[in-house]
Amino acid sequence: MQTKRAKKGSLAAIGFLCLTAALAGAADSAPDYRQASGVAGGINSVGSDTLNNLMALWSEAFRSIYPNVAVQVEGKGSATAPPALAAGAAQIGPMSRLMKSSEIEDFERKRGFKPTAVAVAVDCVAVYVHKDNPVPGLTLPQTDAIFSSTRKLNHAAAVNWGDVGLTGAWANRALSVYGRNAASGTYAYFKEIALGNGDYKNTVKEQPGSAAVVNGVAGDLGGIGYSGIGYKTSEVRVVPLADGKGGGFVEPTFANALNGKYPLARLLYVYIPKDPGQELPPATREFLKFILSRQGQELVERDGYGALPANILAEQRKLMEK
Repeated sequence: MQTKRAKKGSLAAIGFLCLTAALAGAADSAPDYRQASGVAGGINSVGSDTLNNLMALWSEAFRSIYPNVAVQVEGKGSATAPPALAAGAAQIGPMSRLMKSSEIEDFERKRGFKPTAVAVAVDCVAVYVHKDNPVPGLTLPQTDAIFSSTRKLNHAAAVNWGDVGLTGAWANRALSVYGRNAASGTYAYFKEIALGNGDYKNTVKEQPGSAAVVNGVAGDLGGIGYSGIGYKTSEVRVVPLADGKGGGFVEPTFANALNGKYPLARLLYVYIPKDPGQELPPATREFLKFILSRQGQELVERDGYGALPANILAEQRKLMEK
């Protein structure tokens, strides 16, 4: 499902290119988690804000199985995961994008091996507007014009809602733009795909987390912002998107993520410091097994993301054995 713009972090990165399976029932097809013996200790998780709520759900459920395991979660952005893993300050690094080559090289220089990326969920990066905004949809070039100063996708400048098609009382209403900060993997992903690697406008109101973006838009009639689909609330509306090449507007559903129709679909990851010559610590190993089980993937769906199909889950479980 990779387009010319969709590179790092796309679903095609682990073989979704030819996948046509629907997401319905994906969690049910995953294996049940089976409790292991002798699991104790601590797990530190440092990384993505997008995965913050999901990490909290996983941690709470995992500790109900293993009360002697302490799990600490810090989610200030994907960019914080690689240095924490490299320094040994974290055993798990949630990321809403793939690591950059420079981050992998720095990790390998310090640890002597490469980090391992484990896909854990499917996400649609959604564009949100106020619930009363009537815009029927946006193309990627229009989205680029709203958020970017460079307009790499060749759309005219957009300052008001009339510049992207609204009429009447909305035509002269100013676009009030919300986004993430540079530590965010969602910031990097949106910049690459929706902005064609262009530059954000300096008028974008940068927020410290995904919930803050959605809350900002919810309280601003002219507001527009982006974040993972798991942060959707009743106070905002998700805007269907088109790639700008003649196709119609597409809703950010997980079926549309898997079939390649939604242009801002991605995988969410957990990175681990898996030394090829050693076993993972029991607590880390079992936490990952839980994430990739039926119970863990049901929590993925509960948090508003898409569970991975069974064949992809099997591939991810094998990564822990290498």
